[in-house]
Amino acid sequence: MVRLFFFTLLVALQTAAALANPVRIKDLVEFEGVRGNDLLGYGLVVGLNGTGDGIRNAPFTEEIMSNILERLGVNVTGEQFRPKNVAAVLVTASLPPFARAGGRIDVNVSAIGDAKSLMGGTLIMTPLNAADGQIYAVAQGPIIAGGAAAEGDGARVVQGVPTAGVIPGGARVEREVDFDFTQIRSVRLALRDPDFTTAQRIEEAVNGYYGKPVSRMLDAGTVLLDISMTAELSPAHALGAIENILVDPEQKARVVVDQNSGTIVMGENVRISRVAVSQGNLTLRVQEEPLVVQPNPFTGGTPIVVPRTSSTIVEEPGIGLADIPEGTTLSEVIEGLNALGVSPRDMIDILKNIKAAGALHAEFVVR
Repeated sequence: MVRLFFFTLLVALQTAAALANPVRIKDLVEFEGVRGNDLLGYGLVVGLNGTGDGIRNAPFTEEIMSNILERLGVNVTGEQFRPKNVAAVLVTASLPPFARAGGRIDVNVSAIGDAKSLMGGTLIMTPLNAADGQIYAVAQGPIIAGGAAAEGDGARVVQGVPTAGVIPGGARVEREVDFDFTQIRSVRLALRDPDFTTAQRIEEAVNGYYGKPVSRMLDAGTVLLDISMTAELSPAHALGAIENILVDPEQKARVVVDQNSGTIVMGENVRISRVAVSQGNLTLRVQEEPLVVQPNPFTGGTPIVVPRTSSTIVEEPGIGLADIPEGTTLSEVIEGLNALGVSPRDMIDILKNIKAAGALHAEFVVR
């Protein structure tokens, strides 16, 4: 466990060192108007090897199958069919910005009934709608499932998630988003992690590139770029010119812990004031050992169960009272925390209590 803690903090050091290097503007911001759109569809997967929906438990599968067959000219009114090789699914995709009709996009397919696996199945023609209700793409094709399943009469083994899969390039774009990017006169750059210092540095870097004030910081998360002042041929040329400009981003002091895996990640600017820490464990054990008392011979009595409980309290030796000196750098903070010699999970509790005491000067994020 201690090795895991050292490894985690080593990752934190490497991450902090990487953050000190310049980053491209395109990796720090989102450009206004350059965004994707989520698509959703409801379809049917066929060709499964007996792992599809049970029609009695998923009546919507029978309904969509009947509708598809009737559109193909097959009359199934009043027919009773219980196939096991079909499954109802939800199909999701993201329409990328500036996608053109005829282009292809990836789709994700997920079962919504009681199908056991989508492996070997084929999604039949499924319209994909956006939030406005319009159809923007149509999906179809063989599914690549990311799991495996095997079962017998007495056991079943499942690895991964065989009820979900993907179809690379499985949808064809049928409608384009109506947006004329060439007509805009200004573009807002939205920072993914709003910060006043980073926004100011982006403004200074862009203005320095053009040699004149073509951008202006509006707030911690927005920088306004005036396209007309850049003298570029189009907004696309302007964004293509500035997106590779390097900027040194400023990061907040932050400690992120994952209680499930015991992972701890610290940012470069984490500081700890001088504090004393003591840590120990108290274990209470309660054990039931019922005693059966047999009646005397030839008395005709019945055995009696007498409850018997034993309890113990064990207090493991802790680390005593350890002094963590005031840390001015990340390495000094790590050195002070490592002096405690505790496991990563105990370290999470220690950091949480140091934060509660007001000695940890960073944002504390628990996942």
